[in-house]
Amino acid sequence: MRRRRIRARQSVGEWGVRGISALAVATLGYVGIVQSLAYGLRGSNAERAHALAPWDGRISAALAQTRSGPEATSATRAQANSLARAALRQDPTAVAAASTLAINVQISGNAGGADRLASYAERLSRRDLATQILLIENAVSRGDVPRALRHYDIALRSTSRSSGILFPVLAGAIADPEIRPAITRTLAKRPPWSALFIEYAAANSPDPRATSVLFGDLVRTGYPISEVSRTLLIDTLASRGLFDDAWSFYVSFRRGADRRRSRDPEITADLVHPTIFDWRTVTDGGISASLQRGMLDFAAPSSVGGTLVEQVQFLPPGQYRIAGHSIGIDQPPGSSPYWQLRCHDGRELGRTDVPNSASANGNFVGRFTVPTGCPTQILALIAKPADAISGISGQIDRVSLSPLR
Repeated sequence: MRRRRIRARQSVGEWGVRGISALAVATLGYVGIVQSLAYGLRGSNAERAHALAPWDGRISAALAQTRSGPEATSATRAQANSLARAALRQDPTAVAAASTLAINVQISGNAGGADRLASYAERLSRRDLATQILLIENAVSRGDVPRALRHYDIALRSTSRSSGILFPVLAGAIADPEIRPAITRTLAKRPPWSALFIEYAAANSPDPRATSVLFGDLVRTGYPISEVSRTLLIDTLASRGLFDDAWSFYVSFRRGADRRRSRDPEITADLVHPTIFDWRTVTDGGISASLQRGMLDFAAPSSVGGTLVEQVQFLPPGQYRIAGHSIGIDQPPGSSPYWQLRCHDGRELGRTDVPNSASANGNFVGRFTVPTGCPTQILALIAKPADAISGISGQIDRVSLSPLR
């Protein structure tokens, strides 16, 4: 009987322990689920995340960030500071909390305190973009360009989203002759983001003239400017009416280019990204044109006309001669393609027909006059709409525009 009572008491005790253990497991499971849910919400709804898990320092730091920044009021900034301090007590490695405090201290005018907090945040993580931006600003305020560029480099290496914020600022700094040499030295080391930045600056620099100087400086250090970046910069200069600068940059890498003559008379250049001063084909409305194996090959369907290929010229005023050779052109009278030279403002300066290739052994020749007040021109091969069912096709294997002596 006594043994029965002892076993009963042991059974009740065991069930009690099991019940407590099950409750603990359930509680831990619930907390874990809430923690995971809250952490997942911290980016999209930091306030809700903090309500779910107010004990998590990373979530408290995320909420602090939403209460901070240059647009925050003094009241919300005070809330941010309180949340950030609480976050660091909860988790001393909460880098977002340290960077939030640093930003607010900087805004309050305490540059030294901001620098110390930002340095602490950087020791926690070099991948925090807000920290790196603050360190850049602090370095710039002190006139410490090398330090600022070091933090640019860290930020651009650390996170892909930094380029959208930092590239425009860095591109704008190219115009400063005191900063540009330091940018050149940084890029010359070929950090992983350099090629993307150079391409960005070529297309978006607020001062493309300064960017062309930077490119020249980089080439002298041995940095290879890509074909696409060179083309983008020339297009940017030309689009802003800076044709002299566009041409000067062009001749810096197209040795032997002469503004009195068209380029590539034998059509042998194999360029993936030709500039406006090179031959550029036009494919539109059914027209096809390609540059390959030393010739221009073109075709257009019946009743379709338009530009086949063009090249921007930078000819001084004067008389010019166009000469070349065609293959495979066989069109009814009046429907052969022609070369046109027109001024940048649209004025046509003349036309030269390309007769059937059976005529004069395929050779053609003509003359153009470039007047004053027309600093740039476009030389283009134009297809006339043809009545023939087969349309028009043919090849040009040689063409040059040169001064008439």
